[in-house]
Amino acid sequence: MKRIVAGLAALAVLSASGFALAQDKKVMAVSIPAADHGWTGGVVYHAEREAKLLEERYPGLDIVVKTSPDGASQANALEDLTAQGIDALVTLPHNSDELTDPIRQVKDGGVFVTVVDRALSDPTIQDLYVAGDNFGLGKHAGEYMKERMTEGGDIVVIRGLPIVIDEERQKGFDEGIAGSKLNVLDRQFGNWSRDDAFKVMQDYLAKYPKIDAVWAQDDDMVVGILEAIEQSGRSDIQFVVGGAGMKDMIKRVQDGDKMVPVDVLYPPAMIATAMDLTAAGLFDQNPVRGNYVLDATLVTQENAAEFYYPDSPF
Repeated sequence: MKRIVAGLAALAVLSASGFALAQDKKVMAVSIPAADHGWTGGVVYHAEREAKLLEERYPGLDIVVKTSPDGASQANALEDLTAQGIDALVTLPHNSDELTDPIRQVKDGGVFVTVVDRALSDPTIQDLYVAGDNFGLGKHAGEYMKERMTEGGDIVVIRGLPIVIDEERQKGFDEGIAGSKLNVLDRQFGNWSRDDAFKVMQDYLAKYPKIDAVWAQDDDMVVGILEAIEQSGRSDIQFVVGGAGMKDMIKRVQDGDKMVPVDVLYPPAMIATAMDLTAAGLFDQNPVRGNYVLDATLVTQENAAEFYYPDSPF
């Protein structure tokens, strides 16, 4: 009888332990755009990489990474993820307006919501917001060009898309070059596309007989710009400054490429930062609510190794 009682007691302890473990289990959903260009390819890479690391760090955590090709698909994915039962959502919305209400519905279910990069139309929905410094990206690029070209020079600008992010970067750049002798010849949209930037740069090269330097809001566009310059055979362009932290550009900086002397970070790895902070809030009870803005670090030959991810697609 004593053995039976002891066995039942042990079974009760094990059952209680199993119940506690089940109670401690947490599910984090990560909803992000599919890799439609280089930067979002980096987002997918870092999300999947961080998911593995966090599941090792927190044995009670399950992470589901879901990519969506467009806003409507992402809204449907959010509905499916919520129906499965999640404790936290980390999401980089395809676009703010279309995804605000679907994310609101997730929040109404008692889910902790972390929004990355693209702010919602109603910021009260999010518990945590993680983003890069768009104003700083433009400002650091402008300041570098101002300090590098103290005697002035003729520069051209290739912007992104006519949206808020572009405006913030452009305002930062204008502040960065304020008071300099730099002459901005032209500003055109390259739509954050290497093909479109290639065409814009070709037009610039045909239109302006002398260009000293180029600022582009995105490293993907720099790829097209450098190709256009190379095909033209022009030697007057001294350098190109981009941004985002594409591994190819970081490697050029690291190797001392004269055409790409610096880069400015707007890292796709911010998705990993968002996931890490969210997990810390779930398991460590750390206070993580609020806004977390990553610095737009100027990448130089001296610090480039810190930001080089050779296995990343971006």
